[in-house]
Amino acid sequence: MNRTDTLKYIKENPEISILVIGGGINGIGTYRDLALQGVDVLLVEREDFCSGASAASSHMAHGGVRYLENGEFRLVREAVRERNLLIENAPHYIKPLPTVIPIFKWFSGLFNAPLKFLGIMDKPAERGALVIKIGLMLYDAYTRGQGTIPKHEFIFRKKALQEFPRLNADIRCVARYYDGSISSPERVCIDLLHDVATSAPQAHAVNYLSAVEAEEDMVVLWDELSEEEYIVYPQLVINAAGPWIDFTNQSLGRGTNFIDGTKGSHLVLDNPELHAALQNKEFFFENDDGRIVLAFPLEGKVLVGTSDLFIDNPDDARCTPDEVEYFITMLANIFPDIPVTKEQIVFSFSGVRPLPTSDAASAGQVSRDHSIEFLEPTPELAFPIWSLVGGKWTSFRAFSEEVTDVALKFLGRDRCQSTRDLAIGGGRHFPAPGGETQVWLQSLHRKSGLPLPRLETLFARYGTRAADMANFIAGAAQEDLPLEKAPSYSHYEITYLSRQEMITHLDDLLLRRSLLAMLGQLSTSLISELAEVLGEELGWSPGSRRAEIQRTLRILEEDHNVHLA
Repeated sequence: MNRTDTLKYIKENPEISILVIGGGINGIGTYRDLALQGVDVLLVEREDFCSGASAASSHMAHGGVRYLENGEFRLVREAVRERNLLIENAPHYIKPLPTVIPIFKWFSGLFNAPLKFLGIMDKPAERGALVIKIGLMLYDAYTRGQGTIPKHEFIFRKKALQEFPRLNADIRCVARYYDGSISSPERVCIDLLHDVATSAPQAHAVNYLSAVEAEEDMVVLWDELSEEEYIVYPQLVINAAGPWIDFTNQSLGRGTNFIDGTKGSHLVLDNPELHAALQNKEFFFENDDGRIVLAFPLEGKVLVGTSDLFIDNPDDARCTPDEVEYFITMLANIFPDIPVTKEQIVFSFSGVRPLPTSDAASAGQVSRDHSIEFLEPTPELAFPIWSLVGGKWTSFRAFSEEVTDVALKFLGRDRCQSTRDLAIGGGRHFPAPGGETQVWLQSLHRKSGLPLPRLETLFARYGTRAADMANFIAGAAQEDLPLEKAPSYSHYEITYLSRQEMITHLDDLLLRRSLLAMLGQLSTSLISELAEVLGEELGWSPGSRRAEIQRTLRILEEDHNVHLA
């Protein structure tokens, strides 16, 4: 994944079968599937990979049990199946997570659910135990044969409060079921891209390259870094720009109204009491208006989300003070004796779901299913444009498979490889927890000579891709040194990431190749140190390093409400 080489290839080979616009999970998933079928495909992303809607997820691989009352049975069945496949194919980043639903009523929502299903009512309502029980029974039934995770259970009040003593004592019971946690969605995307780079030489992906214009049989691409123009001639364009789909189609000369995005915001809290109360489980709860909030343990912090609000321009998505107050109030309803304050927020983020245009009265009623919107060629534009509308992080593989199958038919080609059981990145040859992991680490220790604790850290971050990184570090000409301000990282680890993962800006590293920013581990001195290490590898001048530091501080402040002294 070398950006300079990729741009050189584009200039020398402008004729391509498929151009994919958008480097989020739907675009990257489709790009991977097409590449594995031998298609010469180019993916372009106007910013960094996985920097838009796909970076703003709730870090959950889930089926969406609440979508059942909207009648989206196919979607939930698909998502539950895909959740289990993700746990199996990417075990280094996606793991089973017990999820707890505190329930305060027995029969609430019993009439709302069927009326919503029939389209007679669209007003949200709190779901009681019976409605949740029916939903979880269906949830389990959809993957009865896979056996990846346990079935759900209900725990009555007395026992539930013994197990979770900080819970609101007014609960009637809790439901416990399993979904999946995604520790780093951004790194899943990077692994998918890296897999293509190592197995499909005819496919290429590049960040900070915008599709700005189209006419006749060509698309004009604009390098956001060098301000250089590139021309490509695709047979087909796949618009995977997420909430920016209509904006992208407009740039290509095709006006559309496919997207009605809804904003979802999240907080990351440094609250040890709350983290301990979660007991390594997600708590999934709702307001009496039926809106959902979750609290999720993430590397010693607590991720809280999400809102669901209509928004016109995805570039305006920010977590607002009203949303912060809403989350804090909801947490107080569930854990009333645990103080949660704004001062505990170490990071916030917000993104826009690329949902289809809808006349639904509430955002929660808009379908989360995915579809392809087809624009046929016109006298002004020689190629078709297919827009990928909707979709969930969890079901990206299935959506990508659907798009790829239609694209292969368009090209007159056959599928030669399935992605259903294909391991992702550092999930390949992943050892089972316990003894097998230790055997794997001991073997790598003997080959690389790196200390076991260091290898354990790399394995936790990158899965089995830690072997490539360890061999790179071991073969370096000089001794690898830990960073002074973040000693669990090292100089050559950063160098490896910059060479293998198309890092272009300092914030690419802090926000999307690591969890340093999200976990509130940044300081101005650490940012300066990383700018020095990264700048040495990327050839930044002193002025460029200062500019990168200022860019990063601005992004942290404006987009994530992180103010560093």
